[in-house]
Amino acid sequence: MNFSFLSGTLLFRGVPEPEIGGLIESLCGRSGHYEKGEVIYRCGETAKDIGLVLSGGVIIKNDDFWGNQSVLARIEPGDIFAETYACIGGKALLVDAVAAESTEVLFISAAEILSPKDGVSRYCQTLTGNLLTISAIKNIRLSCRILYTSPKHIRGRLTAFLSDAAKEQGSERVTVTFSRQQLADFLNVDRSAMCAELSKMQKDGIIEYKKNIFLLKNIP
Repeated sequence: MNFSFLSGTLLFRGVPEPEIGGLIESLCGRSGHYEKGEVIYRCGETAKDIGLVLSGGVIIKNDDFWGNQSVLARIEPGDIFAETYACIGGKALLVDAVAAESTEVLFISAAEILSPKDGVSRYCQTLTGNLLTISAIKNIRLSCRILYTSPKHIRGRLTAFLSDAAKEQGSERVTVTFSRQQLADFLNVDRSAMCAELSKMQKDGIIEYKKNIFLLKNIP
C-alpha cells in the first residue's frame, strides 16, 4: 500500500507516514478491488467502514422507484465516502456507491476511530478532526449542487457548473471527470438535450470543448 499517497490525503493529514501502516491495521483496514459498474455499497444496506478511494473513482447515485437516476457526486482518489453512515451506525444507506472504472478502495472501521484502542488514540483524535473538516467540505459541495440545479434552463445549469469548476481548478480550461450521462444526471437534465445545448453554446462562442476538456471564453 502506498503510505506516501495516504499521508497526502485529507483523512490522514497530521499522521506521520511511518505510523500509517500500523494505524490502518489497528483500524481493521482492508482493501477491495471493483470493476466498472460494480456496486460497493447498495441502497438499503448499512455501512460500518469508511471507504477511501486509492485509485479509480466512485459514483454516488440514487435511483428512484421508477428507475430515474440522479448522480450526487464522484469520489476521486484520496477522497472518502460512506463516512456519515459508518459513523452513525445502523442507518440504512439512501444511495448507491458504484465503481466508475477499475477502482481500488481502502476500508477502515469507523467504530475503531471513534472508540480507539490504547496507543493509537492520539492519531484517532486527528482522524476525527479530519472527518469533521471533510464533512464541512462536503456540505459546501452539496450547497453548490443546489446552485447548479436551481436554474430553470439547461444552459444556466451548465454555465453555473462550468464556472464553478473554472474557479476551483484556477483556469478557464476545465477538465470534467463526469461522463456526459453522469453530468446530465448530476445536473438533473436529459442527456440529449444537454449535449444539444453544449453544441449551441460552442456555436455561440461561449465555450469550446473536446471530449471532457472545456475552454470557457470571455463574452463581450
